[in-house]
Amino acid sequence: MTRGSTSTAPVDGPGGPAGEQAARPMVAVPRGSVTVAVVILVLTQLMLVVDTSIVNVALPGIGRELGFSSASLSWIVTAYALSFGGLILLSGKVGSLIGPRRALLIGVSVFIVASVAGGLASTAAVLVAARAVQGVGAALAAPSVMVLLIGVTTPGPQRSRALSMFVLAIGSGAAVGLLAGGVLTQTLGWEWVMFVNAPIGILVLAGALRRLPELPRRRTSLDITGAAASTLAMAALVFAFTSAAERGWSSPVVLGAFAVAALSGITLVLVERRHPHPVMPLAFFASMRSAGPLLSMLVIPAGQVSFLFFTTLLTQQVLGFTPIQTGLALVPFTLGLIITNQLTPRLLPRLGERVIGVAGLTGLVLGIAWMSLVAAEAGPDTSIVTVLLPSVLLGLGAGATFAPVTAVIMHQAPAEHLGAAASLNQGLQQLGGGMGLAILTSVLTGTGSLENGLSTTFLVAAAFPLTALILFGTWARRIPA
Repeated sequence: MTRGSTSTAPVDGPGGPAGEQAARPMVAVPRGSVTVAVVILVLTQLMLVVDTSIVNVALPGIGRELGFSSASLSWIVTAYALSFGGLILLSGKVGSLIGPRRALLIGVSVFIVASVAGGLASTAAVLVAARAVQGVGAALAAPSVMVLLIGVTTPGPQRSRALSMFVLAIGSGAAVGLLAGGVLTQTLGWEWVMFVNAPIGILVLAGALRRLPELPRRRTSLDITGAAASTLAMAALVFAFTSAAERGWSSPVVLGAFAVAALSGITLVLVERRHPHPVMPLAFFASMRSAGPLLSMLVIPAGQVSFLFFTTLLTQQVLGFTPIQTGLALVPFTLGLIITNQLTPRLLPRLGERVIGVAGLTGLVLGIAWMSLVAAEAGPDTSIVTVLLPSVLLGLGAGATFAPVTAVIMHQAPAEHLGAAASLNQGLQQLGGGMGLAILTSVLTGTGSLENGLSTTFLVAAAFPLTALILFGTWARRIPA
């Protein structure tokens, strides 16, 4: 892993870790077809990234129409994150077994069907189920994007341009999703934040069938039990926290969910100790030097995803913003992220991962805490500029955070576990977002009302990046040149 680079997909694809794949193109592709193939793959990545944010602006409208409670509304976000994050620990190896092109085609097909089903949903349960299936499709497709991108490009300028487009898709995806979500919700209805994936997905499928080559397959053992146990443990925890907000902490349902989470966690540890290719190698948690950065990657998205979710509720349900105004208010977050994401690789060689990461995490803490003050003073006269400023600070912090944290995680991973480290890195991001949102939904519900509780909820949300700041700042070490 080069210093300052980011990883959003497992590197354990056909032919071994990314370092081996990067040495040469894995298949010969005509020059003109390489450009088309790269565009198809970047469009696929953009579609998957956009779907993590496009529903945020539509949440109030969905809640009103389908009868979601304040606590259950978060499941629209967490259902996608849990299935995506839990299954991506396994799906990179599935792509190795069946071929990354085939995995991408199957994943995108599942994603399209689930998107249409979500748009047609007439009940809350159907929509949440559709979002979970969307996450399954995304988990299967996402690892293959990077593997195929490396496989069809030649090392040097061609691959550098392709990776730059890939990073741009990741960086701009949130902004595209927030803007598109606002426009679609206000003009066509919330259903179109789901339906829009169908034409884009069909375009991806048509292009992939004609222009993407298949790469060599590789035999590997699948840790299905480990992936299932980790996903079940996190899902049970999220369900417990979400249910506690409505049922109470002493409810048998809540206590049962915590029991399932504990048993699943114990099962995960027992399985991973024996499996030759575990999805979550216990060696990563043998010392805080390696566990600290990994655990920080679990709590960083918990604050960031929650910021976007609760800011949407603040702007539309308290301040009376339209969906388009809400999207515009959150776009500066992504612009700030893109700016520092581009600057970070240039600063890392001089300042090191620890300094840049600590600075970024400090920005996250201050940005969320600032929004707590905005929520406390929110009223009819609150302007959109008041919301813009914390969003900018949070985006600047986020852009300076993920590259150094990811670089440290990958550098400290044993060579035989590089693929697992990359998968775990992305999986923890998705799972952490779902976990944080569930905890903070419980906090908001416990305050009694949306207007009075958002300030407290944002303040508690700031504790997540603060925890990451302590973990990363204490145990991260600068990567040698």
